[in-house]
Amino acid sequence: MLRFFALAVLTASCATAAGANDDLRLFSAEDVFELEWADDPQISPDGEQAIYVRRSNDISTDRTRSRVWLVNLDGSLHEPLLAESGSYRSPRWSPDGTRMAYMKSVSGRTSLYVHYLKSGRDALLGTFEEGPGNLAWSPDGTMLAFTMAVRAEGKSLVTRPAKPKGASWAKAPVVIDRARYRTNGEGFLELAYDHVFIIPAEGGTARQLTTGDFQHGGALSFTPDGNEIVFSANRNEDWELQSREADIFSVNVNSAELIQLTDLPGVEASPEVSPNGRWIAYLGTGNAREPFLPTDVFLMDRDGEGSRNLTRGLDRRTGNPQWLSDREISFTYQDRGENNIGVVSVAGKRRVAVEGIGGTTIGRPYVSGTYDAGPGGALVYTRGTAYRPADLYSFKDGRTHRLTALNEDLLAHRDLGELRSFTYNSSLDGLEIQGWMITPPGYEEGRTYPLIIEIHGGPHLAYGPHFSAELQRIAAAGYVVVYDNHRGSIGYGSEFANLLKYKYSSPDDFADHMSAVDWAIDSGFADKDNLFIAGGSAGGIATAYAVGLTNRFNAAVAAKPIINWVSKVLTADSYVGQIANQFPGPPWEHPEHYWERSPLSLVGNVETPTMLITGEVDYRTPISETEQFYQALQLRRVPSVMVRIPGANHGIASRPSRLNAKVDYTLAWFEKYRVGREEEE
Repeated sequence: MLRFFALAVLTASCATAAGANDDLRLFSAEDVFELEWADDPQISPDGEQAIYVRRSNDISTDRTRSRVWLVNLDGSLHEPLLAESGSYRSPRWSPDGTRMAYMKSVSGRTSLYVHYLKSGRDALLGTFEEGPGNLAWSPDGTMLAFTMAVRAEGKSLVTRPAKPKGASWAKAPVVIDRARYRTNGEGFLELAYDHVFIIPAEGGTARQLTTGDFQHGGALSFTPDGNEIVFSANRNEDWELQSREADIFSVNVNSAELIQLTDLPGVEASPEVSPNGRWIAYLGTGNAREPFLPTDVFLMDRDGEGSRNLTRGLDRRTGNPQWLSDREISFTYQDRGENNIGVVSVAGKRRVAVEGIGGTTIGRPYVSGTYDAGPGGALVYTRGTAYRPADLYSFKDGRTHRLTALNEDLLAHRDLGELRSFTYNSSLDGLEIQGWMITPPGYEEGRTYPLIIEIHGGPHLAYGPHFSAELQRIAAAGYVVVYDNHRGSIGYGSEFANLLKYKYSSPDDFADHMSAVDWAIDSGFADKDNLFIAGGSAGGIATAYAVGLTNRFNAAVAAKPIINWVSKVLTADSYVGQIANQFPGPPWEHPEHYWERSPLSLVGNVETPTMLITGEVDYRTPISETEQFYQALQLRRVPSVMVRIPGANHGIASRPSRLNAKVDYTLAWFEKYRVGREEEE
């Protein structure tokens, strides 16, 4: 009944919006299935071409499919390489550019292939129960390295009696005796450890190089002679209880001898050996007990000596270091709602190469984007806009080329909500906050519109001026959508991000959000009698906390919220890091603090009609959190609805139909409590 009610109300609201602007071509639920975007580009060794993953939503399977396309960097060629059934990922050029390794997933199994570009033929190297990752070619093109989980045998506490032939017994008990036993997206984990493997590029037997009950994940980088692979891992005895610790190691391809290269406090990760083999660039993050710490690009000698910070003072989160030459390293960094490509020399001189990559998250307007560096300083990267998901671009010889236009056939024929940026000052302390607003198609200056404030997750993430299928659909229903990068967001420096230290959520970030609402009202476009609030994950806790502090909102939608911090940190998959870095100590030592941060402590004040939406197999913010708030609201007779998404984890909008369902239910709930809707109809 709820689904019928939601869609019926949504249809009525959209009909009302369309009736007022009959000539508008609104972005719809059906359009979500037509979106495409570029991801994971890779430049050819000669710097003339690129391969990339082209993602698209499939209305028949309700999945996002991934295919591999080839494009010339001057835009003169664009053709599919791998576009048959199945989903393809991690395409990687061979060093001589004649082959491409890739992985293909079918029915839960992953196969590793090599594609020969001249003949178009494919060679199967192996099919694996556990999906390989972090694919890398050896410099001479004879081997491929990858990481893969290897199952281990646990110690049994008991010995079961022999089962008679033909007997049907209950499944054996599952015994768990380790700290990290469940993760969002995978559920309860098999006892397994990620290890480094190599396999001949022409086919053969995969050989495991690392051993031990440790996780060896992340990027793999060969030395130029092909004799060693450099990677990051935490091989400390109590690694499971360490949230910010990892070192860089090398393993000999022939002897499997392991050498530890770093032993610094914190995380050293994403190592990249320089083309001349002299240095290793890597990412470094400290281990101070702060909610947010910057990540810098470091350089050290090949033997691990002489480590130095190349981006000291940047005070941002960097990522994906790649060598542009023997003297320069490219990397990404987030800044004020954008993701940029920076370059730093081995002497520490920095410059900006490309501003505003992104467009690879289409649900909400998160900062995102991928890139690859090639010969002669060439770059290929994804870039979207407020009105388009990611297309592919190249930067070569000082010139920028747009290589794809994946959504012009659809979005060029839709009237989308207009994005505008603004800044305002928080009522708490005058802190400047950056925000954005999306106005409905057909927006008229001087009119007032119902307003939704949408709060991002994290809380140490960031929104920006990027395409959002969810928010465009909401704007198409006649709402102005406002979102902000409140205190705690990244891209504004460590001090700004850590203003929510031990205050997640609190009256502090609440003040930032309410100041955005007041700014919108004072600006004359927001209807003060039609105010709504929504958010997911950290935005869900902020939403649930807000309705405990104010009754100004007509209705609220809290997606995958945290309601009770004591139960959350002791049932979710992120408890090790959260207890260590977001709280002054464990809940049994600081019960008052955990209660103060919990929306459940304010539920006695709530009068706002509230909808809660959570996946039933969410292990990041377990659905038991939603159930606590829902039952409390029901006991208090506050209008409330719990929407459970079967089979969904924390990424409740990961499938196109679920993205649409999230928007449908949100709009239905808000329309139910929108003042003046009856008169409009």
